[in-house]
Amino acid sequence: MDIQLDDICHAYGSFDVLQNINLSVPDGQIVCIIGPSGCGKSTLLRFIGGLEKPQSGQVLQVGELPDACLNPLTYIFQDFALLPWRTVAGNVSLVLEDHGIRGAKAKAIIDDVLARTRLTDFAKALPKQLSGGMKQRVAIARALAVNPAVLLMDEPLSALDSQTRELLMDDLVSLWTRKPFTAVYVTHNLAEAVRLGHSIVVLSRRPGTIRDIIHIDKALDERAFGDPDLDEYQRTLWQLMRDEARAADAELIHV
Repeated sequence: MDIQLDDICHAYGSFDVLQNINLSVPDGQIVCIIGPSGCGKSTLLRFIGGLEKPQSGQVLQVGELPDACLNPLTYIFQDFALLPWRTVAGNVSLVLEDHGIRGAKAKAIIDDVLARTRLTDFAKALPKQLSGGMKQRVAIARALAVNPAVLLMDEPLSALDSQTRELLMDDLVSLWTRKPFTAVYVTHNLAEAVRLGHSIVVLSRRPGTIRDIIHIDKALDERAFGDPDLDEYQRTLWQLMRDEARAADAELIHV
C-alpha cells in the first residue's frame, strides 16, 4: 500500500507548522523524514497515522492491504511502550488479543515475530530484565505481529547508545531484506537516515516545507558503518540543513 500526502498545511492558532507538503511513500520502501527541531516532523507522522487531521490537504492510502493485515498503520515509538508486568511474549500477544486472536493462532504469530527479531530465547523475560536495545526489538516484534501495511517510526532509536543503535539498524535492514515493508521513519540522526532510507525528505524550519528529497539507490544490505558513499550523502544532507538548523535553534531559544 502506498501513502500519498496531498498539499498538507497546518497551524495551531497563529503558529504555522506545515505548509504545502506533497509526498508519496511507495509500497515496500522506507522514507525517512529529517529537519530542524520544531519543523513539524512528528506532527506530519501523526497526520499519516490518523491521530490528528491537518487543517487542509489529505492523506490517502492507495492500493491493497497485505494479507492478514490487522492494523494498516502501526507506530513504533522511542520509549518502547512495554507493559512491565507482561513478558516479552505477553507484550506481543497484547496487540493480537485486541483482535480476538488467542490460542494456537496467536502462538504461531508470536513465535514467528520473535524468531524474526531474534527474541525467541527471551519470550518469558520481563522488560526489566532487558537492555534498551532488546526492549526496542520487542516493540518492533509487537508491531510486526499485526502485519501492518505501513510502519510509522518516531525517533525509534534516539533513546539508545551509539553501539546499540548500530545493532538495531542492522536488525531493521535484516528484517526489511527478508520481507520488505513500508515505513515512514522520523529522525534527527543523519546516519540513521542514510543507513535506512530509500528516500530522505528534508524539511525546512518552521513552517515545515519540503526543501529536497534525496534518493539513495544503494541496496540497504550493501550499506555499512563507515561507508564513504553514505558519508557523502550525510554531508549533502547537512549542507541542506545546517543554516536552517542554526536558525531554528535561535528561534527555539527565544520562544
